[in-house]
Amino acid sequence: MKKIVFVGAGSVVFTQGLLADLIAFPELRGMRIALHDIDAERLEVAEAVARRITGGAATVTAHLGRREALDGADFVINMVQVGGYAATVTDFEIPARYGLRQTIADTIGAGGVFRALRTFPLLDALAADIAAVCPDALLLNYTNPMAMNVWYLSGKVKNVVGLCHSVYWTMRGLADLVSVPYEEVSYVAAGVNHQAWVLRFERDGEDLYPRLDVDDPELRRRVRIDMYRRLGYYPTETSEHSAEYVPWLMHHDSEIDRLRIPVGEYLRVSEENLAEYKRTRDLVRGGGELDIAGTDEYAPQIIHSMVTGTPRVVYGNVVNDGLISNLPQGCVVEVPCVVDATGVRPTAVGALPPQCAALNRAYVSVNELTVRAALEGDPRLVRHALMVDPNTSASLTLDQIWAMADDLTRAHGDLLPEALRA
Repeated sequence: MKKIVFVGAGSVVFTQGLLADLIAFPELRGMRIALHDIDAERLEVAEAVARRITGGAATVTAHLGRREALDGADFVINMVQVGGYAATVTDFEIPARYGLRQTIADTIGAGGVFRALRTFPLLDALAADIAAVCPDALLLNYTNPMAMNVWYLSGKVKNVVGLCHSVYWTMRGLADLVSVPYEEVSYVAAGVNHQAWVLRFERDGEDLYPRLDVDDPELRRRVRIDMYRRLGYYPTETSEHSAEYVPWLMHHDSEIDRLRIPVGEYLRVSEENLAEYKRTRDLVRGGGELDIAGTDEYAPQIIHSMVTGTPRVVYGNVVNDGLISNLPQGCVVEVPCVVDATGVRPTAVGALPPQCAALNRAYVSVNELTVRAALEGDPRLVRHALMVDPNTSASLTLDQIWAMADDLTRAHGDLLPEALRA
């Protein structure tokens, strides 16, 4: 039976959801699950949780050594957060001293750029291990910043797809907004991760977009609804995410209030995740009952389709090889992908609406400069990435941007690629 490796399995709550999804497929019973984390306590908890969820229906092993875990893998699920909560706090607190507001800070912006830079050394090591012991494995990446990480990995591993639940949950939410069962909705979305666009939203040939055009004062106070009303297409990430990828909102007090933008939101989420981990750890150690629920994530669906040949459509983050014609070749885009026994095949969607492509190109520019900074070992490109970032460039002066980059570089220190520690 196939071997599935969880890298960063100490993300216990996420690991738990993925395992619940996997074990729900009868055809996957008997699979081999290898868990890897560098934190011994978290790995111990993840192993205990995995054994409870699988109940003997899978072989579970736990490994502090990554290469040992990867040996012979068919699928590798990466969900590592390099630097953990402390690094996240740094990504918020230092920019805030300069007056830069962020909400999630994991995709672009100051937080996204430095999260990428401290993740790239881990990706280098992971790619080397995969090449050595499981070169044909499919790497399923959940680690943010998604687009930058997949772009960086694209020349280092044979098979990689980035996975995010934003399109799926956006469409579930839109179906609820227009009071149509999700199962009756058909849709197409495309763009870049956390800033893709709903290009088609229908039921039985009926365009459902007009149903969003109700004059509801509360709906108007959502960032995503505001963007849809002005751009004509709905973005596929939460309002918290969407607010910090554009230059118009975060530095205006009036817009923060009008659209109820929760500055620093991810710090609260991270604290909740830490508390949830501790609850899970204490339940496991005390023999309590776990609340085990599936998550409808794409990774288990992809694995099931490739093992059984069951065709599915999922949304994946892949290199743009003509998939979106008005975004740069070689960048990473989010598009529909067909999955079956032959693997994951991205679908070409053509040109995006020009206003949507224009916003995506600004996002892609931050990605490109960040990836190039690491590949070329050029610290100036880190500063250039922040100079073209929509929210950062709209909020800070050039001197502030460079000083902030210096402070973040010193704070993250040895977590960054050696050539970029200046």
